Amino acid sequence: MTTTMTRTQREEFLADTRIAVLSVASDDHRPPLTVPVFYGYQPGGEITFFTGTEGRRARKTRLIERAKVLSICVQREEPPFQYVTVEGTLAGIERPPSAEQLRNVIRRYVPEDVARQWVEEEIGNPAGTLVLFRVRPDRWLSMDAGEDMK
Repeated sequence: MTTTMTRTQREEFLADTRIAVLSVASDDHRPPLTVPVFYGYQPGGEITFFTGTEGRRARKTRLIERAKVLSICVQREEPPFQYVTVEGTLAGIERPPSAEQLRNVIRRYVPEDVARQWVEEEIGNPAGTLVLFRVRPDRWLSMDAGEDMK
């Protein structure tokens, strides 16, 4: 049976280590920009993620700063199928982010020693090309296909 998740269920689901798909309004009459991102989240808090300000990542940064609203969707791709989508408002921008802010996101996806090395290299980069976005969840959409889908 398909149901909507409770607040606790959806916040715990979002707090699990998953890849988010970010969507933000585009420009030049193009469809919304939709890309995967690593993110951080603790129940009741803001969603955080970082990206760059150079090359292809610069467009994402520019669009987020202009729109000030975005959607993030995370999903479980095997039965029981589940997803949580958050529509949110930009709550803050850290330019450059602190080492701790970067570690809090990246350590969810890679071993601690790899995260530490990656952050040290990025913090030591004099170009300062990273920006961390903080997003306040405003609206939640969720679905849990239930145990009967297994």
